[in-house]
Amino acid sequence: MLVGLDRADDAGVYKITDDIAMIQTVDFFTPVVDDPYWFGQIAAANALSDIYAMGGIPKTAMNLVAFPRKQMDLSVLRHIIQGGLDKLKEAGVVLVGGHSVEDNELKYGLSVTGFIHPEQVLTKKSLQTGNLLILTKPLGIGIINTAIKGGMAGRELIDTATRLMTELNRTAAEIMMDYPVHACTDITGFGLLGHVAEMVADSGTSVQLFSDRIPVLPEARNFASMGFVPGGAYENRKFRQAMVDFGPAVDRIFQDILFDPQTSGGLLICVEESGAPGLLDTLKKNSLNYSAIIGEVVSDPCEKITVI
Repeated sequence: MLVGLDRADDAGVYKITDDIAMIQTVDFFTPVVDDPYWFGQIAAANALSDIYAMGGIPKTAMNLVAFPRKQMDLSVLRHIIQGGLDKLKEAGVVLVGGHSVEDNELKYGLSVTGFIHPEQVLTKKSLQTGNLLILTKPLGIGIINTAIKGGMAGRELIDTATRLMTELNRTAAEIMMDYPVHACTDITGFGLLGHVAEMVADSGTSVQLFSDRIPVLPEARNFASMGFVPGGAYENRKFRQAMVDFGPAVDRIFQDILFDPQTSGGLLICVEESGAPGLLDTLKKNSLNYSAIIGEVVSDPCEKITVI
């Protein structure tokens, strides 16, 4: 076992041979959009993301379904499954089975298996002083989704949010393997600060984030100021606020965005300073236009996050 229950990471990794290690992960959740087909796509992209965050290549998947068949027509489930299947095909992943149960609350997701060379596994805990942090997708999806549920978002914004959530982290994962990357994770339910905290904990280092460089969906700040902040953001703050110091320029609204739970968010890549400009340039050349250098790893055994 290369990565197991002894430390919190994005997936488990088991060494099979000297050249092959197996990566396993599972993720499912309730709908974040009204359209069942796009919900299937989002759930699949989200589940695949953990394999990409470990530096691996996903190969097979199994469906996980909880469906209220007495309250919903089976056509809804068919659309969800089709969305997931289409996203798997895009990723080059084979669906090999799954399991379903009857439940009063609809849920969908996937168990995914991938592969990697044992010496190329990327974990959260390998931060090195002087490394830079690159984020590949913007923040604010949780806030936007809350505004959508409140009927406040227009069609264009809904389409933008849906596109971001269905976008695979495959391209970013493939690109980063050509650069001196030491650690990686994907930004999902714990928000940016929650996932950075996971990287910092027990690392012997600290992280400084540059608030003016962090990509954020423009509408997110406006909706956050109106109170459309999901409950998960407050839970994330409560859990990790002791690890975070905010500079005077970081207002409460932006703090909420940094704790905002993301669905199928981007990769957070920890790369050597010498390789950061090239990695960032290549990401943008491959249409990952939100990508930005948002922070650096600093020598500080206090294991804190400072946002300036």
